Order: sequence, then structure tokens, then C-alpha cells
Amino acid sequence: MVIRIFFWMMGFGLAVSGGISAIAYLNIMAAGKDFLEYLVYISDKTECYLLPIGLAIVSMSIFYPEKKEN
Repeated sequence: MVIRIFFWMMGFGLAVSGGISAIAYLNIMAAGKDFLEYLVYISDKTECYLLPIGLAIVSMSIFYPEKKEN
């Protein structure tokens, strides 16, 4: 149980930092870029990959079946 909480918190932290980076890069849309150009731009930024990685870790920590103890 403690391991699941650790991975949930780690995934949450990664998702938050990746989400903040993705939101911060929304400022390029104010410069006249459209949404597709925004997606291409953030696909080059490695810190934006933390959002899907964090979401995957969170969902695995919640939905992955726990081992049965005998």
C-alpha cells in the first residue's frame, strides 16, 4: 500500500510539472500561432512529456491489481 501511495505521489508531481510547462507554452498562441502549431512546438519540449508520463504512473498506481498475500 505504501508503494502505491509513493508512485501515486510521484506521478502526480510529474503530471503537475508537465502540465504547468504545457500551460506556460500556451503563450505562443497569443503570438498568432494556431493550436496545431502549438502541439508541434510542445512536442519538441522534453519537459512537456512529463504530463503523459505522470498520468500513466498515476493510473497504474490506481488501477494496477494488487498482489494477493497468502
